[in-house]
Amino acid sequence: MKPLTQGLVARDLCFSYDGRRTTIVDWSAVLAPGQVTAITGASGSGKSTLLYLLGLMLTPGSGSVLIDGERVDTLGDTQRAALRSELFGFVFQDAARDATRTVADNVTEPVLYRRGDRKAASGRVPALLAAFGVDVPVDRRPGQVSGGQAQRIALCRALIGEPSIVLADEPTGNLDPESSAVVLGALRQHARDGGVVAIVTHSDAVAASCDQEIRL
Repeated sequence: MKPLTQGLVARDLCFSYDGRRTTIVDWSAVLAPGQVTAITGASGSGKSTLLYLLGLMLTPGSGSVLIDGERVDTLGDTQRAALRSELFGFVFQDAARDATRTVADNVTEPVLYRRGDRKAASGRVPALLAAFGVDVPVDRRPGQVSGGQAQRIALCRALIGEPSIVLADEPTGNLDPESSAVVLGALRQHARDGGVVAIVTHSDAVAASCDQEIRL
């Protein structure tokens, strides 16, 4: 993991779809290394949109995003993509699985974008899956696993490259309480190891377990 000192900072973020302003207006926050931040709010309040802005997948209409004091939202597409590959791990709400590839290939995908050692990463997959209670053959296709298993596989994919920043959209939404505790424990450990972690959640219990809560 590349250590960050100042973390991920948002200043006065605004974003609009088709010229209409969302509820993310003049939004500012500091997501510090070592902390898990919960992003909460009513459905449609812009939580997922905010995650895409922080993850450099969307460009704010105004305001700025900084990583360790350096503004990054104004970078070109190639530079932003490189930063996403180098620094970020993402857990999307739909698990974003590639149905044509095996579980192992889905998990190791981020390593390929970073030009990492695919063979070494593949060797870590079984232990990582086991740590999250995913007891399936690594050559199985995503369509052959349950929704809860798919969500945990997505978390394995986000963490395998040891990213500095993890952005997770409802990572416990499809999980039973025991599996949720495993996932949240892994995210908290990643923060304790120096990572920046942000979780979009509708769960009051999940939000209460985080170091800070930002409500939209």
